[in-house]
Amino acid sequence: MRYRFGIDIDGTVTSPTSLIPHINKQFNSELTLDDIKEYDLTSALPHLEPGEFYSWFREAESTIYASSPVSENAKSILNQWKEQYELFYISARGENVMDITFEWFKKHAIAFDHIELIGTHKKIETAKRHNVDLFFEDKHDNAVEISEELDIPVILFNTPYNQDPVPNKVIRVYNWLEAEQWVDKEFGVQSALTTQNK
Repeated sequence: MRYRFGIDIDGTVTSPTSLIPHINKQFNSELTLDDIKEYDLTSALPHLEPGEFYSWFREAESTIYASSPVSENAKSILNQWKEQYELFYISARGENVMDITFEWFKKHAIAFDHIELIGTHKKIETAKRHNVDLFFEDKHDNAVEISEELDIPVILFNTPYNQDPVPNKVIRVYNWLEAEQWVDKEFGVQSALTTQNK
């Protein structure tokens, strides 16, 4: 029995800045990550017509996902964790980009046990079904809901758009190295023993 990690993809494994160059090019803007104060990106583009952003995103999402950069240190840490933990990626992406998502993981040689694209930000049921012991997320309300509903710790990767307060079981980190330190402290020794006893 190994610990199983539930891991969001966008803004967690991929850099939270992934979308910004595409947005700036399409909408002739000069946004930086610091300008994104809400998870809903349209709040940073008030001049757009209703629905304009989402129409563009639906057309561009394949290109955006295929070219998303990996968050710093995510690859090396996840590949190292693969030896000790089960890595279950649970993303709000739709199944229409399943092939692109798998190709991205293969292209960047990032380890995984399971990838599930559920087409919604409501991840509680999927995380519960897979019995995850820890979740990694960048969306504030997701982190809080998963933590409270499943009574598990959630690592929240700090960004300008997730600054609301968090409960005790949501652990705010600033990068993957901090996430690794927390996991080693809370899961490391026990997991090593569990792995030896398999």
